[in-house]
Amino acid sequence: MHLARRPLGCLLMVLAIGLLDAGRVLAADTAAGDRPKRTPDSVYVPTPDDVVAKMLEVVGVTKDDLVYDPGCGDGRIVVTAAKKYGCRGVGIELSPKLVREARANAARNGVADRVQILEEDIYLVDMSKATVVTLYLLPGMNVKLIPQLQKLKPGARIVAHDYGFQGHVEDAEKMVTIKSKQDAVEHQIYLWTAPLRTKSP
Repeated sequence: MHLARRPLGCLLMVLAIGLLDAGRVLAADTAAGDRPKRTPDSVYVPTPDDVVAKMLEVVGVTKDDLVYDPGCGDGRIVVTAAKKYGCRGVGIELSPKLVREARANAARNGVADRVQILEEDIYLVDMSKATVVTLYLLPGMNVKLIPQLQKLKPGARIVAHDYGFQGHVEDAEKMVTIKSKQDAVEHQIYLWTAPLRTKSP
């Protein structure tokens, strides 16, 4: 469940439209027997493929990693990681329709044996075994995930696309800007290493 970076005014408009679209999608999914376990927190916007590649490069994925992607959508991040680096991946997605797409994506790319797609609520999944967590979620969603991310083993890496933790944790150790050739938009990539250092309120 990802939302692309936009100026505040545009972001509010996108959110409003997105919520209407989410309602329509939810109604369509319900009609098709695909009702999610709860109403999603945001609409799914795919990460451009070149940004996916840069995220995985910045976080330094290797074949020994276990990559978790909460809100994985069509599974492109974990599928790309498994295909390019030979690692294992776990995608977490609320939408049954997107879960099917992600599993089909893994099979189509020959990595279904290394990629697992869970149809679950991202806030209820234990991610403590992850060595890498990738995030493309709204800031408030990232903040809500902090308790789970604090259970990661020391040295695990967290890479976020466009949105951080709204000042709830120390600044990222690294920030990279990439202009995607797919959407001609500048995207920010942030890197943290566990344990996250939270700030006092």
